[in-house]
Amino acid sequence: MKFFSRLPSIQTNMVLSSVSLILMTIIIMSVTSYYLTKDSVKSTAETYTTELVKQVNNNIKSYINGMKSMSDLVAGNYAVQDFLSSNTFNSLQEERDYKEKISDMLGAMLVSRTDISSANIFGYQGQFVSGRKELELNPFVDITSMNWYMNAQNNDGNSVISPSHVQPIFKDRYPWVVSLSRELVSKDGNKKLGIFLVDLNFSVMNDMFKDIRLGQRGYLFIIDSDGKIVYHPQQQLIYSNLKSEVIDKVLEVRNGTFISGQGSNSRMYTVQDSEFGWKIVGVSYVNELVDNQNEVLLSIVFLGTICIIIAIIISLFLSQRVTQPIKRLQGYMKEVENGNFDIHVPVSKTIEIQRFARAFNMMVGKIKELMTQTVSDQEQKRKSEISALQAQINPHFLYNTLDSIVWMAESNKSREVVLMTSALAKLFRSSISKNDELVAIRTEIEHITNYLMIQKMRYKNKLDYHIEISELVLEYRIIKIIMQPLIENAIYHGIKMKQGPGFIRIASEETQTDIIVIIEDNGNGMDEEKLKSLLLSTAVMESGRGIGVRNVHERLKLYYGERYGLTYHSVLGVGTTVYIRIPKSR
Repeated sequence: MKFFSRLPSIQTNMVLSSVSLILMTIIIMSVTSYYLTKDSVKSTAETYTTELVKQVNNNIKSYINGMKSMSDLVAGNYAVQDFLSSNTFNSLQEERDYKEKISDMLGAMLVSRTDISSANIFGYQGQFVSGRKELELNPFVDITSMNWYMNAQNNDGNSVISPSHVQPIFKDRYPWVVSLSRELVSKDGNKKLGIFLVDLNFSVMNDMFKDIRLGQRGYLFIIDSDGKIVYHPQQQLIYSNLKSEVIDKVLEVRNGTFISGQGSNSRMYTVQDSEFGWKIVGVSYVNELVDNQNEVLLSIVFLGTICIIIAIIISLFLSQRVTQPIKRLQGYMKEVENGNFDIHVPVSKTIEIQRFARAFNMMVGKIKELMTQTVSDQEQKRKSEISALQAQINPHFLYNTLDSIVWMAESNKSREVVLMTSALAKLFRSSISKNDELVAIRTEIEHITNYLMIQKMRYKNKLDYHIEISELVLEYRIIKIIMQPLIENAIYHGIKMKQGPGFIRIASEETQTDIIVIIEDNGNGMDEEKLKSLLLSTAVMESGRGIGVRNVHERLKLYYGERYGLTYHSVLGVGTTVYIRIPKSR
């Protein structure tokens, strides 16, 4: 127990405990079973071997069916059909294109299945395509004389599995493979096109059966319907006549068991027939089978009970070691749940709990950081709002407007005084409103209409404007007081310095997700250098030009995200257009 308590890893504790239990159980059961009689449990061994062979048969069946599905995919591929069916091609390039498509398809099979040695198509008109483009056919081998080729021709388009053999058809390559081949026919079934061949690495069989054990010396092997060896773990010994199997007897048995030989070489053969002509045979040595099934079962139950009790004790001990640090960590989590983010979980000596503690500490720190960032973002947003408000209550604009009102009053233009005073009142009422930050575009248009009305009355024929916003767009929402700084910038830095009358056009466009408001003027415009620096926070523009523009741009990006904001287009001496992009929001 002290040894386990010093282990730093929970996983190590559990693995060592499990291994100890398994080893102890195996040793006790093996020693006990060795001295028990063999006859009573022979049927159990036969059943076990039969089920194991059936399972192997199912595994091989699934594997072969997968390969057959692959051949079906190739047989039905339109490029394969067209390539093999065509007597001539319009050009050499067309033929190359077909071969490239088919080679790429076969190559994809090779990439996805490392157990495939090669995948190839042989057309009856001399065509050849391989998934491995580097392969060259062996000029000294007649492919049409190969067993896999002839068997495929004689099997009515069904897939044929060959015994393991050396494949000599490629130049300088002689791999040990199992071949799957089938004849390819046209989709209408009237024309035979060629042969599809897939060579499977023989190592697939070894990998599939290497971990299967039937006693200490037992093994599995496979033969085809003619008695030829498809797989045998000692295949070289078989071919060298240093080892032999009772193949004739195996061929006589469809599904069943028989015993061959005497004494220590007495072997039990368990045969299972497959659907594709193979026989899977399990071989067990009789002297390795145990007897006295009842005594063995009682011994196993007794010993299993002892092992379970021991396992429970060890599990209780280990679970206590696991749950204590987790409960402590749970307590710290409860603190965070109650709002206390100024805690730090001490690091435990156990590796897994160390990782939990570090991850938890990092998470709490990140939450604090995000909370601080959120506060900072909100503060920045409020500063932007204040800046926007200050930008609207422009003293120069107010003084000039009041001067215009006084001048019109002295000139007895009472109607103009009423209109300008009313527009000014509405303008400032909108500017200092403490309602929601988002307003309908309709409200924003009313705000800039009042502003433009005042400016038009001040500049008379020097300024004109036109608003072309559709009724549907007017119902969407926008951050308030966004357009006025842009229009003000257009008047004071574009139209005011222009010779002749100025014109401002306000329009809108829609995309599937966004609204684009367009403010266009025919003022003096800007050169390329000023245009590039207009939205930069570090830029310094003459006469404060660009401050309101950057403020609007930053508010849009802060509220909606990086993909939204202002985009400028200007031609010096022609005019400027600004695009306001916002998401659709009702």
